[in-house]
Amino acid sequence: METKEILDITMFLTVCALLLGGFPVAFTLAGTGLFFATIGWFMGVFDFSLFGALPSRIFGNAMTNEVLLAVPLFVFMGVMLERSKVAEELLDSMGMLFGALRGGLGISVSIVGALLAASTGIVGATVVTMGLLSLPTMLKRGYSPKLAAGSICAAGTLGQIIPPSIVLVILGDQISNAYIDAQRELGNWSPEPVSVGDLFAGALLPGLMLVGMYIGYQILQAIINPESSPAIPAEELDVDNLMWRIAKAMVPPVVLIVSVLGSILFGVATPTEAAAVGAVGSLMLAGYRLKEGGSRAILWAAGALIVMLWLSNTWDLRLASNQGTMADTIATVAAFIATAVLAWGLFVCLKTTFDKRVESTGVSVLVEVGRATMEISAMVFVILIGASVFSLVFRGFGGDDMVHRILSDLPGGKWGAIAVVMLVMFLLGFILDFIEISFVVVPIVAPVLLMMDVNPVWLGIMMAMNLQTSFLTPPFGFALFYLRGVAPPEVTTGDIYRGVAPFVVIQVIGLLILAAFPAIATWLPTVIF
Repeated sequence: METKEILDITMFLTVCALLLGGFPVAFTLAGTGLFFATIGWFMGVFDFSLFGALPSRIFGNAMTNEVLLAVPLFVFMGVMLERSKVAEELLDSMGMLFGALRGGLGISVSIVGALLAASTGIVGATVVTMGLLSLPTMLKRGYSPKLAAGSICAAGTLGQIIPPSIVLVILGDQISNAYIDAQRELGNWSPEPVSVGDLFAGALLPGLMLVGMYIGYQILQAIINPESSPAIPAEELDVDNLMWRIAKAMVPPVVLIVSVLGSILFGVATPTEAAAVGAVGSLMLAGYRLKEGGSRAILWAAGALIVMLWLSNTWDLRLASNQGTMADTIATVAAFIATAVLAWGLFVCLKTTFDKRVESTGVSVLVEVGRATMEISAMVFVILIGASVFSLVFRGFGGDDMVHRILSDLPGGKWGAIAVVMLVMFLLGFILDFIEISFVVVPIVAPVLLMMDVNPVWLGIMMAMNLQTSFLTPPFGFALFYLRGVAPPEVTTGDIYRGVAPFVVIQVIGLLILAAFPAIATWLPTVIF
């Protein structure tokens, strides 16, 4: 083995060891890269002039990358919806709808988890929110602590796979770059581009498949072991105006989800533009929910936003256009009026969310949402910079060639390479978040796999579902730690571990089904795009 290869392997193992020790991810990646670059320079196997390409890589991969601009917008949308009590109303109304059935609360958790996943896309927030709201209720109703904990953890991780998901945004960007690199290596200089929208469309059916499998397990468990998931007694069900309450709780977030996801899937907007619409929509929804008695200004603003989207996709609204007709001029004036109405509604929403205080902290809702958005977005982009340093040094040692050689020589050909990559990513999911894996591991292994005639959309969805499984698997799954932090003392760590085991099996079955039938992920993007 050459000196470069030894340094590559040692560098990767050093990063894993430091991260297990609790060191900050971004600084660990960058610091390890610089340290081994210095060692390589002293040994004469690394050229420091390679760092001259780092500023342009950061500028091109982060600062001018329009796709990654969707990350802070989706984060804002998710955190704002979380703070506006959407989850609380959904869980309450769905619990009453299914509560009369054995396993009804578990079914409700799975459905609400899917809706929150499509609304927030943030695993930690979903698990914590549902743990705080639904776990005490399920225990009070006599649910098995194992089943309750497992249901909440599994439903919380749906944010990894159900679009619009931050995971899919970042994975889509990295898969797109890797696919272009792979096609160029194969001599194709004008490949069909792979977009985040392709991954959103590809993830829709696998995500719904997992939700259906979760619900199926809840029903099966209620039949086999009725004591583990009893029904709510009829006298305790509050069914007065139930359908109205369900509609009031479900319709606004569902309309927002359909608007954001539909605009991407039908080509009306790019993921970044749709994320901006989602951020504005979540702000209006939060303002309407938090304002006593609602507000007509907010309703008018929502209508104005719909009108603006329709006008922009139907008429030529360019002021500098010399070919505009009278109809275009009228549409432009209507767009100006709609913009003014939307601006007034947003001002009302901003004031409402600024005046409203979070009960636990006493901080303004708007301030807390802005702070959380800033922290998460800064974490993503600082990790991107650290990962850029690490991957630059890794490639400087010839690590990409080594990975290509190892994967190409594995027995089983393409499927052997895919199995090894999935296993490595699954194990790395115990110690790395999806952001680090997307920025560090995917750019190294994806080009090699994509040169083996692997569909990029299917590969991206397989990676996302694989990471979701890793985050759910004991003893290091992130979702388990999130729930452990908010679970009451009577729910032990053993209960959580035993509770998620059947859902891990469901995840593995889902992965095998997706591997056996790639069309589950590739059919919808082909139909839509």
